[in-house]
Amino acid sequence: MKSRTKPALRVVPAAQVQLTLPIQGVLQDVKHAFYGLCINAGKQVLAAMMEADRIALCGPKGVPDADRRAVRGGSTRSAVVLGGQRIGIKRPRARGVDAGELELPSFAWAAGTDPLDTATMAAIAAGVSMRRYASTLEELPPPEQALSVSKSATSRRFVALSEEQLLQWLSRSLGKLDLPVVMVDGIHFRDRVILLALGIDAQGNKHVLGLREGSTESTRVVRSLLSDLIERGLDADRARLWVIDGGKALRKAIVETFGATALIQRCQEHKRRNVIEHLPEELHASVGRAMRDAWDSANAELVKKQLQRLATSLQSKHPGAAASLREGLEETLTVQALGITGALYRTLRTTNPIENLNGSIAHYTRNVKRWRDGQMTLRWVASALSDAKDRFRKLRGHRDMKHLIAALDKRIAATQPAELKAA
Repeated sequence: MKSRTKPALRVVPAAQVQLTLPIQGVLQDVKHAFYGLCINAGKQVLAAMMEADRIALCGPKGVPDADRRAVRGGSTRSAVVLGGQRIGIKRPRARGVDAGELELPSFAWAAGTDPLDTATMAAIAAGVSMRRYASTLEELPPPEQALSVSKSATSRRFVALSEEQLLQWLSRSLGKLDLPVVMVDGIHFRDRVILLALGIDAQGNKHVLGLREGSTESTRVVRSLLSDLIERGLDADRARLWVIDGGKALRKAIVETFGATALIQRCQEHKRRNVIEHLPEELHASVGRAMRDAWDSANAELVKKQLQRLATSLQSKHPGAAASLREGLEETLTVQALGITGALYRTLRTTNPIENLNGSIAHYTRNVKRWRDGQMTLRWVASALSDAKDRFRKLRGHRDMKHLIAALDKRIAATQPAELKAA
């Protein structure tokens, strides 16, 4: 029933009102204000914690105590890490009655550089140059000023951190690792080469084993790397598959160091590239496809015959390609000869796992314009490896590693002299 005393309500159409406000600027101001509030609050909380520590050492201010073991010593300017930045604070001091200045636990905790070190390494991993590091940090509220953010300070911090990482890589014990597979490859930095060894354990986990710097991938440099691995605990008597790119110096050093326990798998992809480099462009696709089709077979003897026939067909017009194909042919079939198939075979027939790691190193070091010396190169590589190792995934086909280990042991046992087998 309609009311006779009240007017009827009318529905008013919705109206849209557009207000032009500097929303982005407002939000940015809010963000800076909130960050400034956090910094100021953090400093106040830290000041209260430090004063509580001083009271615990010296007793309450203005209260005489003949048994006190420390006295107040005024304050001094110091620096702590807040919000991932190093900023200045006023630090209260306490002096022991019978000793020198005493440490305040809360200040020791706040002055720790771990957050700053983490922020620095994360920025460099993201591609930030030393010169631009300060511009990536949040702006501090006035009158605060960030400390240790200049190019030189950032560089010194990175040098110290990367030196520590390098020492860890070069001194880590390998004695507890069971490594049936090791890959070795070199990455070039101008006129220098860093040799890198990547081990794969029985569960398919990847481990960076060691680094060695040299001017070339010479046998001497490789032997030095391998000797270092043995000194740090790598079992030299274990049957092991070595996956390499086909470099003669690599092969020679491995065979000389490990003897009959080392089985060499030469990268099939490197072999394919080496062969087609000797051919005119119109034959690249067909010869490359013929080699891939042969390697896809599980029968190593059949593959060997197919590739030998291919070399014979190339001999007349392209003898260089034929010679390249025949050179080390059997070592491109080692994994197949061991009876390994499926995903594990496709993974181990090339050096792709370690080359992917080399690609990560190249990306990490992309901003370096001048390599001053070998130590600098090693430091950067060690830092890149520390960044990459947290992203390591198990080797593709790792569930078949037990079959590879059994095949390695059987192959090595078959090559031993009869008197050793009897023993």
